[in-house]
Amino acid sequence: MCGIAGIFAYAASAPADIGELRRIRDHITARGPDDYGEWLSEEKHTTLGRRLSIIDLSHRSVQPMVGADGRYVIVFNGEIYNYHALRANLEARGRQFHTESATEVLLQLFAERGADMLDQLRGMFVFGIWDNQARRLSLARDPYGIKPLYYGDDGHPFRFASQVKALLAGGGIAREVEPAGLAGFFVFGSVPGPWIIQRGIRALPAGYYLWVSEKGAEAPVQYFSIAATWADAEAQASDGQKDQAAIREALLDSVRHHLVADVQVGAFLSAGVDSGALVGLMKDAGQQEIQTVTLAFQEFHGSENDEFPLAAEVARHYGVAHTIRRATEDEFHDDLPKILRAMDQPSIDGINSWFVSKAARELGVKVAISGLGGDELFGGYPTFRDIPRWIHRIRRMSRVLGLRTLIDASLQGVYRSPLARIGVFASRPKLRSVLRYGDIYAGAYLLRRGVYMLEELEGDELLAQGLRRLQPERHVEWLLQPAPPTPFARVATMEAAQYMRNHLLRDTDWASMAHSLEVRVTLVDVASPKESSPLLVSGEKEGKAILGQAPSRVRQDAVLQKPKTGFSTPIAEWLQCGELWHERNRPAATRRISGPWARSWAWWVASEAGT
Repeated sequence: MCGIAGIFAYAASAPADIGELRRIRDHITARGPDDYGEWLSEEKHTTLGRRLSIIDLSHRSVQPMVGADGRYVIVFNGEIYNYHALRANLEARGRQFHTESATEVLLQLFAERGADMLDQLRGMFVFGIWDNQARRLSLARDPYGIKPLYYGDDGHPFRFASQVKALLAGGGIAREVEPAGLAGFFVFGSVPGPWIIQRGIRALPAGYYLWVSEKGAEAPVQYFSIAATWADAEAQASDGQKDQAAIREALLDSVRHHLVADVQVGAFLSAGVDSGALVGLMKDAGQQEIQTVTLAFQEFHGSENDEFPLAAEVARHYGVAHTIRRATEDEFHDDLPKILRAMDQPSIDGINSWFVSKAARELGVKVAISGLGGDELFGGYPTFRDIPRWIHRIRRMSRVLGLRTLIDASLQGVYRSPLARIGVFASRPKLRSVLRYGDIYAGAYLLRRGVYMLEELEGDELLAQGLRRLQPERHVEWLLQPAPPTPFARVATMEAAQYMRNHLLRDTDWASMAHSLEVRVTLVDVASPKESSPLLVSGEKEGKAILGQAPSRVRQDAVLQKPKTGFSTPIAEWLQCGELWHERNRPAATRRISGPWARSWAWWVASEAGT
């Protein structure tokens, strides 16, 4: 696990600035504190990286890694869980290896197959490979976007790095706000990729690769689609069912792959089904010693948000080492400057991930298993119930005489209809927006997940410009292509491609890597939807119970019946009691927008984070 960075100097431009590269490298020290290296080509095409040693701890696996024949040079961030099998196949074809690392497997696999190798990889990854012969750089990112990769291309040097702030720290990219990223944050609570809050930087989309040559950067090429994966799985589910044993084996296989490491692998343990089931499956996979950690808050004591009691029961049930880590208001205030520095893009969440990652590292854990992804895969969110129901009802309502005229007016952005002046409609923008969005999946998703509705933002010039560039409804519609045929799979696709990718995975990455902790998201596995979705599509009423019943020692208790509460923190109380929020700190463009304290605080975070 590493932080990677590089600069490609186009032939017509000045040579790459090694000083800028080193400033970028030093900014991502926490992502790879164990080692670092740098490589400079004869023509000043440069790559460099840092390393957090997880597999093959020796210095011989230092990056950047140069192939034996000198043609290819790679910087790689992530884990390839099937690299043993890939290596065996390469060795059977006469390839020789000099390290035990997955990095060398990637390098030799790329030498044989180029970008076509991406379909063979199972894991979380981003990498950059320089081809000395073709004079070309290749960048690629994993299917779900577990690991981040950002790039800037102003027509002179092409820059890439694992963090936005690292690129900015290099000093070669101006700090200008991107209106589409700003508007996207208002709409979704996180910046929707490939947009970034800064103009001039983009995220390489998940499931894409990119070629860069002396002629410039080509358009990113998609090699994986969440929507297509669900659509294909549904098409293959002709019998409509897969038994519990098949689902268990698919989950156990994923856990086995995610336990491959030369260091201790621990686990985050909450009161939910996901993390408890994974701890049970870790035991089934043969992991004898497991260090688990639960985050708790005094403010939640005795409430449904208190993770401690049920998590402790799960730990006792599976016989694992368990630590309760209590985060306090004083600690939050002390850590806030560090949190803001680590938060690479603004987010209305992520504090929970910060503290649980901090707790794991305090225990000496270098790799932790997380239950992230279970709700997207097994229908754990209310959206799986609400969105199809809303669409059905609103489509019925649209047939009412005269209502279609109001809907058509709303679709054109006209909010001068009588409804906008009627009591409850006037004070509740989401209720008014039902007419504008609620009869299609992308629109209903905006209603259910949106922080602010578009009409609340359209009055500000900068945000209106951002909405025109972003087009939030089209953004979600694009994620649904090709559209899976069933309501369940459509919601699963939107949740995984938008909320999980741009919010949960991104927050987990910056919060964990700030503590030099590798978090493995076992349920976010390219193989899981292919194996599990046939059962989910046909038997979606089962939901999370399928996951809860997967371990051999199944729990039949309150954990399986516990309603979903989310991974919450008492930030509301902490901020209301403190003096962190002041109206003058809000960006000027947002002062006209009212809303709960949490949303205002999110914009304060964006401002303080230098965005």
